[in-house]
This record gives sequence, C-alpha cells and structure tokens, in this order.
Amino acid sequence: MKKKNIYLMSVLVMLFLSSCGINSAIILNHNQAATEVQLSQNNFKVIDRVSGSAEVVYIFGIGGLNKRQLFSNAYSEMMKNANLSNGSKAIANVITEEHISGVPPFYEKNCNRECPCS
Repeated sequence: MKKKNIYLMSVLVMLFLSSCGINSAIILNHNQAATEVQLSQNNFKVIDRVSGSAEVVYIFGIGGLNKRQLFSNAYSEMMKNANLSNGSKAIANVITEEHISGVPPFYEKNCNRECPCS
C-alpha cells in the first residue's frame, strides 16, 4: 500500500510540474529565388537581426487561421521589419519557432516566430 501511495504521489507531482505548452523549431529556406551569394571572400557584413511573429487563439477548436497562413503572416512581418528596399540586402538562415499552449480542445494558443539565425 505504501509503494502504491508513493507511486501515485510521484505521478501527481510530475503532472503538476509539467508545462501545458509545446515548442518546436524548424529551419526553412524560404528564399527559393535564383539569387547567388559568394561567401568565399569577406565581402559581406551582418547588419541586423530581424524577426516577425503571429499568433492565433482557438476556443473549442474554432477560430483563427490555419497553420500555413500563420507561418505566412509571421514571415511577412519579418520581411516588413527587415527593410530590404535600400541597397543589396538578403535574409539568410531563417528559423521558424512554434509554441502551442493552453488546454486543447477548450483553449489553445499558437504563436509562430520567424527569425534569421547566425
């Protein structure tokens, strides 16, 4: 009986100390254009790091955007923040991070963040 109580308490402690969120990171190459950069010489410099984020909330599985649109919104915001209109600039090494929190199916919040890594 004592072993059973210890086991039950261990399981309860693990449940209370666990998080209700899930994280994942995906390294993607959104730049599928025919741009070619030669990195054999030191002819470039890192100007800045930019990021963009988007989030959506689902209540009982209803509401918000689909996953592809959520990623697209985060990427669009990152590109807007990058200010690529002045001169020769490029975005490299884009990482997409996703965090899902809440208590599905009652309440779920998805946050996506796009940022270049160095």
